[in-house]
Amino acid sequence: MLKYSFILLTFILVGCKSKSFKVVDDYKYIQNVDVKKEDWKIVWQDNFENTSLDTTKWTKIPKNNADWGNYMTNDSKCFDISDGKLFLKGIVNTDTISDSRPFLTGGIYTKGKFAFQYGKIEIHAKLESAQGAWPAIWMLSQDNKYGKYPRNGEIDIMEHLNYDDMIYQTTHSYYTLELKQKTNPPYYKTSKFNKEAFNTFGLEWFPDKLVFTLNGEETFTYPRVKNVDASQWPYDQPFYLLIDQQLEGAWVGKVNPKDLPVNMVIDWVKVYQ
Repeated sequence: MLKYSFILLTFILVGCKSKSFKVVDDYKYIQNVDVKKEDWKIVWQDNFENTSLDTTKWTKIPKNNADWGNYMTNDSKCFDISDGKLFLKGIVNTDTISDSRPFLTGGIYTKGKFAFQYGKIEIHAKLESAQGAWPAIWMLSQDNKYGKYPRNGEIDIMEHLNYDDMIYQTTHSYYTLELKQKTNPPYYKTSKFNKEAFNTFGLEWFPDKLVFTLNGEETFTYPRVKNVDASQWPYDQPFYLLIDQQLEGAWVGKVNPKDLPVNMVIDWVKVYQ
């Protein structure tokens, strides 16, 4: 009996040791801080192999008052899944009686359905170009740990403007936006990419740094800095994912309707911990 008890205890201890994360509230995946990068495994993914959006994972982003959210909609014309890919569309609105906005855009997020803290995320996608197009892959905090935006920070894994042949990878926080601390450390970087092809946009998230990647290669690191205002590092809490084909805004400029429709094509999303 003692022998079998020892075997059972060993099995339990090994099982606990190999667990790289815990799940809180059934959807927040919190990675253990001592997990090594080489031990990461996929904990959440979507390959868009169904004919409709998996609503256990995603919600269509509604219209909102933010600069990027003016044309967000749940209109089916802005969403399509075919050939194992999700198409998020920016279109001219042809029914301004039902909705007076001139343009409509599709986007999805995992808010309230999946969030994670630490680990790696990769999104394999292709970005079409248009004047006024602003596709983005980014993350926001699931909970308001530090107060209202921008206290909880923002992680922009990828933003693309117009017809550019580069992407922006950025962090925003109270530290960068309100305290204007944009060089200690630098808060963003641009990287060239092949806009005619599918690319893998990614982030490796550690307790002391954010490592942005493009096609598996490191492009930019935002470190946690000592002896500065505590608002520099709000990235110690679960974040959810947003993927959206935005149109217009103060940064990107006005849309040229002749360039529409424009698509953001998502092949797959994978999260590792």
